[in-house]
Amino acid sequence: MADKEDLTRFGVAFPTPLIEQFDQYIEEQGYKNRSEAFRDLVRKTLLQPSALQSDQDVAGTIVMVYDHHISDLPIRLMELQHEAHHDIISNMHVHLNHDQCLEVIAVRGNLGRLRHLHQQIQVQKGVLYAELSVTYVDELNKLAHAHNHGQDPNPGQHGHNHNHHHNRSAD
Repeated sequence: MADKEDLTRFGVAFPTPLIEQFDQYIEEQGYKNRSEAFRDLVRKTLLQPSALQSDQDVAGTIVMVYDHHISDLPIRLMELQHEAHHDIISNMHVHLNHDQCLEVIAVRGNLGRLRHLHQQIQVQKGVLYAELSVTYVDELNKLAHAHNHGQDPNPGQHGHNHNHHHNRSAD
């Protein structure tokens, strides 16, 4: 956490009903003060995919709910994921009820590519919900990892294993 001399203080005016709702939120979430809650809300806002540049490397999730009875939809979703295998770390498939499945795809890669994958998923007939949520990739880890990847003409075949887990239940 930053030292006090690194903090910038400023005033914010809220309408009384809004600050009362905010204070209730703070209490429910277990924050110690308004500043902690406000900082977290700002961080969350700045990490919205729309606030980041397409060329940034990020990590996150694509969460979707879909009707697995829609003709060929499960196959098409799997094909999309295979086309983006270099950006997919893992996924989890959950049966919500007789008709609907929840899938969480852990991703890490170029935000532009991840946005494209998300868009391809959300426009499929039968996908009821799809959301991309991301955070920054640790730049230090990226630099440390880059020494092995340089200008590798064959990504994915670079001397060490990457475990990709595709946990799927049969429908």
